[in-house]
Amino acid sequence: MTVISSTGITLKSRPVGEPQASDFGTEVSEAGAPAAGQIQVKNSWMSVDPYMRGRMYDRESYVPPFQIGEVLTGGAVGRVTATNHPDYAVGDLVQSMAGWREAWTAPPEAVMAIKLPGNTGLPDSAFLGIAGMPGLTAYAGILRVAELKEGDTVFVSGAAGAVGSAVVQIAKIKGCTVIGSAGGAEKCAFVKELGADECIDYRAAGDYDGLLAALRAAAPKGIDVYFDNVGGDHFQAAIEVARPMARMAICGMISQYNDTEPRPGPNNVIQIVGKQLQIRGFIVSTHADMQPAFLADMSQWIASGKMKFEETVMEG
Repeated sequence: MTVISSTGITLKSRPVGEPQASDFGTEVSEAGAPAAGQIQVKNSWMSVDPYMRGRMYDRESYVPPFQIGEVLTGGAVGRVTATNHPDYAVGDLVQSMAGWREAWTAPPEAVMAIKLPGNTGLPDSAFLGIAGMPGLTAYAGILRVAELKEGDTVFVSGAAGAVGSAVVQIAKIKGCTVIGSAGGAEKCAFVKELGADECIDYRAAGDYDGLLAALRAAAPKGIDVYFDNVGGDHFQAAIEVARPMARMAICGMISQYNDTEPRPGPNNVIQIVGKQLQIRGFIVSTHADMQPAFLADMSQWIASGKMKFEETVMEG
């Protein structure tokens, strides 16, 4: 069996504020021939996701932090190039958490690897996006965590992103009114193309007061559901405009990921009590049981044209 040379990306230093190229390095290693129970995989696609920024801090979280000098880990899709495992054959498509490297050899369970179906009609890269972790995050967050109901008015921050764009479309498929938020006219045009009834350009809005005014204009009767990818002013505005008994799925707060000092929280949290709001943070891995239903629904929606997606691809 063949040994594959593999270049990996390491963490040289912990970023302060926005990550810089100097915070990362490279390391060349070998993906050896697989021992019993192992497979060798050559990655073809790797994903860079917002949660990875949090792992660059040396602090306790729901996953351990990246370690200085070690190859980073992240979502990847690749093909089996050699196998010593009864459930895997050469050529099988595999999704794993062994990204940030060109190739790897390990027991599948050691890198959270799963064999992907080969008959979906989707490109391999889709299993890192619309048919992968971001898509499942949207699916579980809006349907289970936010308890979406037909006729709801839904506000989605980060609506042009991988998760937000899927949330917009799922909510429309389920018969809801959808208001998205995105930065810039181009992104807002994309969100409207996905079917959103309105899209707020938060950059044009200028500040919190402008964002709040735009949200009130788009949802004059209030919102029933908020799907949060941004945090900050968006979270505060959502609380302000929420109807009684509204539900909020808190997926991420990307506006705060690079903060170097604590940011003041919403100044209207007392409304959570009076409005009896349900605000629930969630991690997608908690909802892994939804994977079969998610893949079945997503494959059908994509095939029927109800679900559209775009990918940002960098060669490297």
